Amino acid sequence: MVMEARLRKIIGREEFDYPALMSVLADYANPRDKVTSLLRKGVIIRVKKGLYVFGDDYRKHPFCRELLANLIYGPSFVSLEYALSYHGLIPERVSTVTSVTSKRGKRFETPVGSFLYRPTPRPAFHLGMDRVEQGDVSFLIARPERALADKLRDDRGGGGGSQQMLATYLFDNLRLDRTGFVDMDAALLEQLGTELGSRKVALCARLLRRMRSRR
Repeated sequence: MVMEARLRKIIGREEFDYPALMSVLADYANPRDKVTSLLRKGVIIRVKKGLYVFGDDYRKHPFCRELLANLIYGPSFVSLEYALSYHGLIPERVSTVTSVTSKRGKRFETPVGSFLYRPTPRPAFHLGMDRVEQGDVSFLIARPERALADKLRDDRGGGGGSQQMLATYLFDNLRLDRTGFVDMDAALLEQLGTELGSRKVALCARLLRRMRSRR
């Protein structure tokens, strides 16, 4: 129990990596054996190789799923459905943490949940991305405009053709909050349409301008 208490005292955050773990266990003769023991007892949980969180009985606060998404596979930032839900733009709670990456798309099934990564053009990677500070952690997440643009670009089956078809997709299929949509930055959406090479995103910017003009 002394080892567990020392580990919890020194590592303040819920999310930590292998070097941080080894720095606490460095005085032990066989630190890797200690890691195995900690995993077996549920003191720590391996999210993926080299990345851990504390187990339920040793956790002081909920771990940050958004930060884990950034760390599991990168460069990446949270976007698409999860970011739309995070910003309160869609009513559904999204269980899979969705992100975009400048690398190949990938999916990770971990003991703490599912993490999905969709590819995005490298030149447009940082456009519309924010750093959010929450207590002692910070993570990268899409602004509302970027989250919507990534969703439109990723969903090849919906929203194309006309502003009416797009409006049906946004407000009936996605159930996007109308007020939140009208409050978006049309210029940023236009820029995203160009940089992402998406006609649907450009169409979305025109729809936004039309709805704002009628408000």
